[in-house]
Amino acid sequence: MERMKLPPRGPLELPLAALELGCAGRFELITRPEGPAGDTFPLCTLPHGLPPHAMDLASELERRFLASPEWLPLHRFQRAHRVWPREKDVQSLFQTDASPVHATLRAERDPTTGQILAFREAPLDNMGLSAKNSLSFQRAPGPPAQALRGSSTNYPFWPGGMDEPSLEQISAKDHLEEDVDFENDLLTVPPGWKKGVDFKPQAAALKAAPGLLPLPGLLGALDAFELGGSSDEEEKRKLKGKGGKEEETPPAPPAALQRADSLEELVLKEVTPELQPPPQAAPLQPPKEQWAIPVDVSSPVDDFYKRIPDPAFRWPFEPDVFQKQAILHLEQRRSVFVAAHTSAGKTVVAEYAIALAQKHMTRTIYTSPIKALSNQKFRDFKSTFGDVGLLTGDVQLHPDASCLIMTTEILRSMLYNGSDVIRDLEWVIFDEVHYINDAERGVVWEEVLIMLPDHVNIILLSATVPNTLEFADWIGRIKRKQIYVISTVRRPVPLEHHLYTGNSQKTQHELFLLVDARGNFLTKGYYAAVEAKKERTSKHAQTFGAKQPLHPGAGLGQDKSVWLSLIDALRKRDQLPVVAFTFSRARCDDNAAALTTVDLTTGAEKSEVHVFFQKCIARLKGSDRQLPQVLHMVELLKRGIGVHHSGILPILKEVVEMLFSKGLVKILFATETFAMGVNMPARTVVFDSVRKHDGSGFRDLLPGEYIQMAGRAGRRGLDTTGMVIILCKTHVPDMADLHRMMLGKPTQLQSQFRLTYTMILNLLRVEALRVEDMMKRSFSEFHSRKDSQAHEHAIAQLSRRLAALEEVETGGQLGDLPEYCRAVQEMQQTRRLIQRRIVESPSGLKTLAPGRVVIVNNQAHRNALGVILQVSSDAATRTFTTLVLCEKSPEGGTPAGGAGGDSPTPEVPFPDDLLLNKLFLPEGPCGHAVEKLGPCDIAVITAKALRVNAERILEDVKKRQMPRFRSDPPGPSAVQAAQELLRLAEGGAGGLPRLDPVGTLQLKELEVVEGAVRLRRLEEALPGFQCVHSPRFPQQYLRLAERLRLRAELDHLRFLLSDQSLLLLPEYQQRVEVLRALRYVDAAGAVQLAGRVACEISSHELLLTELVFDNLLTELRPEESVALLSCLVCQGRSQAEPQLPSVLRQGMERIRAVAERIALLQRECGLRESVEDFVAQYNFGLVEVVYEWARGVPFAEIARLTDVQEGIIVRCIQRLDETCRDVRNAARVIGEPTLHAKMEEASNLIKRDIVFAASLYTQ
Repeated sequence: MERMKLPPRGPLELPLAALELGCAGRFELITRPEGPAGDTFPLCTLPHGLPPHAMDLASELERRFLASPEWLPLHRFQRAHRVWPREKDVQSLFQTDASPVHATLRAERDPTTGQILAFREAPLDNMGLSAKNSLSFQRAPGPPAQALRGSSTNYPFWPGGMDEPSLEQISAKDHLEEDVDFENDLLTVPPGWKKGVDFKPQAAALKAAPGLLPLPGLLGALDAFELGGSSDEEEKRKLKGKGGKEEETPPAPPAALQRADSLEELVLKEVTPELQPPPQAAPLQPPKEQWAIPVDVSSPVDDFYKRIPDPAFRWPFEPDVFQKQAILHLEQRRSVFVAAHTSAGKTVVAEYAIALAQKHMTRTIYTSPIKALSNQKFRDFKSTFGDVGLLTGDVQLHPDASCLIMTTEILRSMLYNGSDVIRDLEWVIFDEVHYINDAERGVVWEEVLIMLPDHVNIILLSATVPNTLEFADWIGRIKRKQIYVISTVRRPVPLEHHLYTGNSQKTQHELFLLVDARGNFLTKGYYAAVEAKKERTSKHAQTFGAKQPLHPGAGLGQDKSVWLSLIDALRKRDQLPVVAFTFSRARCDDNAAALTTVDLTTGAEKSEVHVFFQKCIARLKGSDRQLPQVLHMVELLKRGIGVHHSGILPILKEVVEMLFSKGLVKILFATETFAMGVNMPARTVVFDSVRKHDGSGFRDLLPGEYIQMAGRAGRRGLDTTGMVIILCKTHVPDMADLHRMMLGKPTQLQSQFRLTYTMILNLLRVEALRVEDMMKRSFSEFHSRKDSQAHEHAIAQLSRRLAALEEVETGGQLGDLPEYCRAVQEMQQTRRLIQRRIVESPSGLKTLAPGRVVIVNNQAHRNALGVILQVSSDAATRTFTTLVLCEKSPEGGTPAGGAGGDSPTPEVPFPDDLLLNKLFLPEGPCGHAVEKLGPCDIAVITAKALRVNAERILEDVKKRQMPRFRSDPPGPSAVQAAQELLRLAEGGAGGLPRLDPVGTLQLKELEVVEGAVRLRRLEEALPGFQCVHSPRFPQQYLRLAERLRLRAELDHLRFLLSDQSLLLLPEYQQRVEVLRALRYVDAAGAVQLAGRVACEISSHELLLTELVFDNLLTELRPEESVALLSCLVCQGRSQAEPQLPSVLRQGMERIRAVAERIALLQRECGLRESVEDFVAQYNFGLVEVVYEWARGVPFAEIARLTDVQEGIIVRCIQRLDETCRDVRNAARVIGEPTLHAKMEEASNLIKRDIVFAASLYTQ
């Protein structure tokens, strides 16, 4: 390279060099100025000198461009920068990416030699598909970073069992589209042109001379060629055109399209159109679909190992019959629903599915309702299978494992976000399916079941529920696959239920058996417990006075004495360990703290507890080990006492669970959550009370709740029976309540499906999926949708019947027949409505007393008078026993109806009949009939009343129903009543006076008043119709009435199959209006930027999205932002007044203002949730605690800032980390780096110490 000319050196840059003298290794320091040729140091005495080299480039550039004042003068800045002009390339704007190739060349080879004979073009399907535009499994996998959880911009995979859009739905026209008929009235000459093209086939082309093939004739022949038969109407027209010889022409099969070697053969060959045979009649009833198949588990499976010689997994014990049946169906890759009691061994089925997936080299997902259960299952399955991963809100372990354990919410997110894990998925195991009854989270189960693809098989594990077949039938229908239901009611360890009334050493023997191991309820034990309690109460009254503590837990001293006596009695009977279920966190702590004198462990057990406890908390920092709850818990555990509820720190709960499973905790005071899926049975279960607070008030335990907790009693292989004890502290519960709780049916699986904004937005962003389809497949719509196939069959039948009806004449005098028919139907419906309201009102029931004269109109009687004899007391199905006037029956027959005998023809209503001016009069001797009428059978309540002996008439009727008295004549009371009715009928030529429902009965409901006005208007209009005077009126009226009836049935069935019949459709439309008002979706339903941000957020999506777009979080520091976000996840209610800086107080007010704005908008759009309830769900009780925690304050100090228990605080901060991740993802979507960085920093600030200590189950 050419050497640059450098400026001279300064005075400080002395030329120094070390001169090497020869090869002796001696050096000499010399100075020499630079030579004229620019030679530089070092110099050498070697013969040819040193190798040539250049100055260091960095030094050269620095000296030339930065250190030279000539190069950078002060006032000539033009040389300070260089500009490289950009060349314009307009043609690059028109370049687009090449579209994917839709075809390829495939070689055709000789099958014997393999020689290539030719190449042909073969189409390629599913080209250009990706996760951004397709729901197909043929699409290319996404980037590896999104393989696990997917992305909110991905399309989900197509849900199994959901029909793809039909041709009718695809071709459905929008209201702006023009309706174009592509068959008729097509233009052949374009507008403004003189000539055009005639597209009609030319028959003359077929008669061309041999050898001549004109192109128009060829095209015409191809257009006229028929590939199939025509419809029935076209066949009839063709046959009539041939001379009407329809019966002489036998039906023949349709002409098949023959393969031709040349166009000449195709054109010149004469093709005669042949007739298509008439379609076969459709079956009367569609085949009934059975999706839930019960499996018999009563008989043993003797050939189990013959059918499965090489099982995927083996246990050290012999599986039960129900487990073997489930395994047999799993081997056939069928979906199963296993319902069995607690501790019956449902996990065996899950284990075999995991082993089977590993054998097939596929994947399994195990879902659980709670995070704690996920951690426990991870430990159990990890020790069994090894290749197991865990996904929870804050933990991700081994995501590439063949078995993934996660909560149901995470699986729902993966399904919506199109995770590639779903591709390899073979089994999804739903544990604790009865959790679908949870009002808050039950909807997640339904969403996941609906969204699962078709290739995924389902395993459902549940406690015994009464409607397993119904639930399985629903899943089978929506997934279009059979579900095999395996239920067992046998317990491996039967339970014995007792009542305990003791409270001291003297009375600790008062343990009374209430339900034995065979399930028999022993009333003797109940009465013995009542007597024991009553005797002690009377002795206490004699000694201390009559006043007794009436409310439960009247004193800690009383509770302490009860527990001391019970524990001593159970220890003497060797009934430890014990789980004591207490439905209050505070009472759990109080009961454990009161047992200061109880010590249930030996010295060796105390040492083992101490070593294990210290090992578990060794990972905590020093101050966290000295927390009051930690010190108190270790003192309790050393004495064999444990406490387990949501207020306990998570790491302490895990320590208690592990020590309990080792048998070192002898008595455990726990809340109901301990019974949820945790496989930790005890020898005995004790209920502190049988009443609980469910959030709205106190109530008795439901049978399902009681069975779930009582099932923890009895250890399989260790105990012959499990003991369940109910403490009777103040009184013995009622026998009926105990019987219903212990032996009643568990709660049915019920739908908790509800619409959420996240669900709506996730489905709206995918055009092929509709929210209406999700609602149709929900469990709440199952009962109305399960007969859809029968409805479709009925629609086809009714359509054929409607098409076969003769046309109705509506000309001339019959011109107003349709209006008359509609007026008659409206009048009859209005009268039925008014009668129902009269019967439901107190004044109406008072009027319809025995003796009241009414006009009866039904199939048997027409405008016949009757007198009421008796009114039933059942309000739901109210009936009126009435003596009705009719024709006298022949000897030994039943009385004839008022319709005029046994004529089978339906009656035609004339105006006189409808106006009730013409009452029924018997043509022969007067007869009567005593019948039970419904409210709709009574047309009018008259103002007349008769004095009748109703009791005697009813006794006479009852007597004459006996065979020996059947031929006896009616009694005088009945004959007299019939004569009175006949006299009224003969005297009421213009009708009898009626009771006005509004004026007389004082019914002021809007529906009744409007009905009365409408009825009066119709009655006035009836005489003006002219069609009733036509001689053809009866015949044409019946035709029209039948046609209208069939149309009404068709409309009703089509309504049941349509989206309009969905129960949640109005709410869906209201929520979409909210999203439109907030600009989350546009007028056409397309998801906008704000909607895509809301898709990233798992809960409280509207509020969080509004906060992000309002820049409320961007303006705050990270610790302030995370403190305010705690209102979304805080569950504890604090009574302490927080000390907050003004910034946080202003932020709280702004959040409340945004929440109020959203709530007001929801109310304006029609949603029922009140503004107060919506705003109140955001709880700011832990803002100060989270703020100080984010600032680095130790946990011991923040725990003193509030009265909320430590476990609640930890759970709040853990969930807050998930919220920070959601906001971080939202910031990424909108391109807000500042907010993204702040949320990242906020998450790092709170993730420390005991709050985010790793679970012991994952170590």
